[in-house]
Amino acid sequence: MAERRTVPHGSWKSPITSDLIVSQSVGLSQPAIDGDDVYWIEMRPSEGGRNVIVRYEASRGTSDVNPQPFNARTRVHEYGGGDYVVNRGTVYFSNFADQRLYKEIQGTAPRFITPEAELRYAEPIVDEKRNRLICVREDHTIAVREAVNTIVTLTLEDSDDRGTVMVAGNDFYSSPRLSPDGSRLAWLTWNHPGMPWDGTELWIGELNVDGSLGETSHVAGGISESIFQTEWSPDGTLYFVSDRNGWWNLYRLAGGSVEVVCEKKAEFGMPQWVFGMSSYAFESAERIVCTYGERGMSRLATIDTRTLKLDPIDSTYTDISYVRAAAGQAVFRAGSPTEPPSIVKLDLKAGKVEVLRRSNNLKIDAGYISIPRAIEFPTEHGLTAHGFFYPPQNRDYRAPENERAPLLVKSHGGPTSAAATALSLSIQYWTSRGISVLDVNYGGSTGYGRAYRERLKDQWGVVDVDDCVNGARYLVGEGEVDSNRLMISGGSAGGYTTLCALTFRDTFKAGASHYGVSDAEALAKETHKFESRYLDGLFGPYPERRDIYYLRSPINFTDRLSCPVIFFQGLEDKVVPPNQAEVMVRTLRVKGVPVAYVVFEGEQHGFRQAKNIKRALDGELYFYARVFGFELAEAVEPVEIANLP
Repeated sequence: MAERRTVPHGSWKSPITSDLIVSQSVGLSQPAIDGDDVYWIEMRPSEGGRNVIVRYEASRGTSDVNPQPFNARTRVHEYGGGDYVVNRGTVYFSNFADQRLYKEIQGTAPRFITPEAELRYAEPIVDEKRNRLICVREDHTIAVREAVNTIVTLTLEDSDDRGTVMVAGNDFYSSPRLSPDGSRLAWLTWNHPGMPWDGTELWIGELNVDGSLGETSHVAGGISESIFQTEWSPDGTLYFVSDRNGWWNLYRLAGGSVEVVCEKKAEFGMPQWVFGMSSYAFESAERIVCTYGERGMSRLATIDTRTLKLDPIDSTYTDISYVRAAAGQAVFRAGSPTEPPSIVKLDLKAGKVEVLRRSNNLKIDAGYISIPRAIEFPTEHGLTAHGFFYPPQNRDYRAPENERAPLLVKSHGGPTSAAATALSLSIQYWTSRGISVLDVNYGGSTGYGRAYRERLKDQWGVVDVDDCVNGARYLVGEGEVDSNRLMISGGSAGGYTTLCALTFRDTFKAGASHYGVSDAEALAKETHKFESRYLDGLFGPYPERRDIYYLRSPINFTDRLSCPVIFFQGLEDKVVPPNQAEVMVRTLRVKGVPVAYVVFEGEQHGFRQAKNIKRALDGELYFYARVFGFELAEAVEPVEIANLP
């Protein structure tokens, strides 16, 4: 091995370039098993962020189901998920452009089965007995009215069928599940101002001979109990995940009463930002394959439904989701600090793992990969917060003696979400250039129980900011990083935390907001239905507590913001409209603070096009290089920075 060169942090040459990341990477989600075949969705930045359903056949390999220009992506709740269902080789999917449901029989072109209308559909299931679909529908046909969510049935052949309503009356529905004999339907529901991780209800209903819904009953859940993922076992027993004991654990309905299946200080559930999420599945009536999280790390296991014994499965994967199963096998998405998120098939008898698709097939030398270290650090009120620390790592370079690394603090979105540990090239992009990264699971994050999740109640813009600040200070105190080169970056809700940290604290010296919230009041008034009352639990009810919304909006206190900021914004963002960033940018320009503004046409809330993902990565690096004065090892496209000396 060649001797390592001594070069300042930030100036290390890395093989992990933005071109490499976007040219060979895809997003992976929503695996499904249909007979001997496995399906999943690939989000392809190289195709403008198109969602492609992929079929894997053991004898033929992979093939695309939906051809160009079809994009399998629903807009229910705006965040989608539950974009398709497959049954005996026939695929039904939502198309992004027109939000109609399409049917595709293998070897034929997709054809629509719903009419052209302002209707959206999600999480379809097939009712074979009655030749129909059951799904969630979101009705936008009356523009001046809030969208109406229901559970509906749709015939499989009639292209004029808008849907026959089965369940209605509440604000939100998800997870329709049909019992194996087709006689009962289960579903989840909740109402404003709650979010699904606050409280949901699990209901079941008997189906009449004509397929209509008969008598219904409430099984579990309420305004302070969150139910996640209900499923029927092959023997007709109803299972579900509930956090009634403070942790998302697995339960079932047996003999008319609820009993715990696995009680553990671990999370078998996750926040339902999208439809179609799954942490467990039935290999048979006697065995469940599941994943659960402990201290931010995923584990894989099986549960014997007769003895209720949990048997861990040895695995190197630390980030596992979308669990599906069939006789003798399980399929899921999984990653680890050295493996990117992948669609994985597990032979349960042999214990053999087969990777069907990696999010990228790049072969990067381990000498360039930073392995995260789970850290706990003290924060306000004598509490402890969590994060994953990635030190700089590049086999070709070392820093000058006594030089501490810059630190980029990452504030995840949501805010009810969590940082993951699967190999992320967008993190390695920084660490391989000599910049440390701290991915913070601030109070309010998932994966640490309900009490930790509820730390953010009425405290958004306070607790999250405190934890990001204290995480950075902790690493400074440990001698890991340079206190004069602390940066913070986040997208969406993470962008809000970033802007609050830069405005209301003086710890960070620069930052980047990716489609971040700066005006909490505007968000409360302008955002879409799913999140329209989310802020009630994060700040307080609006407009009753308008004072809090004002006081915690960085846009109202730009006089306190005096460090450089770069903003990245999609011009078609309906969740956080561009005007929020634009007001901040104009104010900072007038004030004389270094500021940059990079906009992307055709992008919504989050960037899906390869060229824009590349631009955002390189633009943020360029910005910090100019602000802190370090030379880049490779040329990147510059961004215009106002007020930079």
